[in-house]
Amino acid sequence: MTALPTRVWSQIPRGVWVLGFVSMLMDISSEMIHSLLPLFMVTVLGTSALTVGLIEGLAESTALVVKVFSGVLSDYLGRRKGLAVVGYALGALTKPLFALAASTGTVITARLLDRVGKGVRGAPRDALVADITPAHLRGAAFGLRQALDTVGAFLGPLLGVGLMLLWANDFRAVFWVSVVPGLLAVALLLFGIREPDTADTVRRRNPVTRANLRRLGRSYWWTVAVGAVFTLARFSEAFLVLRAQQSGVALALVPLVMVAMNLVYSASAYPFGKLSDRVSHSALLLTGLLVLAAADLVLASSTDWRALLAGIVLWGLHMGLTQGLLAAMVAHSAPADLRGTAYGFFNLLSGLSLLIASALAGWLWDTYGAPFTFYGGAVLCGLALLCLAWRPREPRSASA
Repeated sequence: MTALPTRVWSQIPRGVWVLGFVSMLMDISSEMIHSLLPLFMVTVLGTSALTVGLIEGLAESTALVVKVFSGVLSDYLGRRKGLAVVGYALGALTKPLFALAASTGTVITARLLDRVGKGVRGAPRDALVADITPAHLRGAAFGLRQALDTVGAFLGPLLGVGLMLLWANDFRAVFWVSVVPGLLAVALLLFGIREPDTADTVRRRNPVTRANLRRLGRSYWWTVAVGAVFTLARFSEAFLVLRAQQSGVALALVPLVMVAMNLVYSASAYPFGKLSDRVSHSALLLTGLLVLAAADLVLASSTDWRALLAGIVLWGLHMGLTQGLLAAMVAHSAPADLRGTAYGFFNLLSGLSLLIASALAGWLWDTYGAPFTFYGGAVLCGLALLCLAWRPREPRSASA
C-alpha cells in the first residue's frame, strides 16, 4: 500500500488509457475545425456574427438533449462501447462536410451532426470508464482521461494555426487534414478496448422510472446540483478570449489564450484526480471554487497582460481540480446499472447551466462592461459555496 500514491498511473486499467487517447485524437480533429470555423464562416461564407452565435447555441443544445437519451439507452442495453463507437464515428464523418461546405446551410448540418455525435458518445464513454475502473482508482482514471482529452484541446488549435500559416490561410485544406485524427480515434476505440461482460440473464428495464430515479439517491442529486451551480459560475471560455482582446494582445495571438488555459488544465487534471481518491471530495471542490473566484476577480480587476495570464492559469487550474472529480463523484454515487442515465442527467443539467451562464455573462458584458461579467462569476461562486455547505453524507460503497 505504501507504493500506491506514487504508482497509481500503472494500476489504471488499459481501457482507460485507450479511451483517453481516443478522446485526445477526436479533440485534435474537432478543435482544428472549431478554432477556425467562426473565421471561415465570416470571411469565406459571409456569415454574420449573430448567425455564428445562433449556430453554436443550437449545436450545443442538440448535444445536451442527445446525452440524456444515449446514457439511458446504454443502461437499457447493458452495453456502452457500441454507442460510443457510433458517436465517435458520426463525429469523424462530419469533418469532410466542413471542408466541402459552400454555404452556411452545409455548415449548420455538419455542426449539428457533429454535436449529435458528441451527445451520443459522452455518457456511455464516462460510464464505461467507471465500469472498468476499481472504485479506489476512479478519481485518477477520470483525471487521466480528462488530461489526455485536454491535450487534444490545445494541440488541435496549434496544429490548425500552423497549417494555416504553412498553406496561406487555406481553411479547406486544414479541414481535410482534421479527418485523419478523427478516423484514428474511431479505429482505436473499435479495436483497442473490450467492454466488460455482463450477465445475459439480467432483464433490461426502462432506466427512467420513478423507482430508478429514487435509487440514484440524495448524494447523486447533490452532485448534479453542485455540478450545475459550478458550471453556472464558470461561463463559456469565449469570454476569456474577448478579455484577452481587450488587454492589447496582438489579434493573431488571441487564440493562444485557449491553448494556455488547456495546457494548465491538462497538466493538473491527472494529479488532482489521483488526489481525489485519497482526500475529501468536498475539500477539493471548495478549493476549486476558491480558485475560480480568484480567477474571476483577477480578470475583472485589470486588463494588463500579466493579470490576464494569471487569470488564465487560475481558470485552467480550477478546471483541473473539479471536472474529473465531479465525473468520479457521479460514478461513486450512482448504481452500476444506472451509470449511463446518471451521466446523461448530469451532463444535461451542467450543459443547460453553461448556456444560461454564458447568456448572463454576455448580457452583463454588453450592459455593464467586461469587469461585471467576471464579478458576476465571483458572486455565483458564493451560490456554489452554499451548495457545498449542504453536503449529504457520501456513500462511498454505492457504486461498488
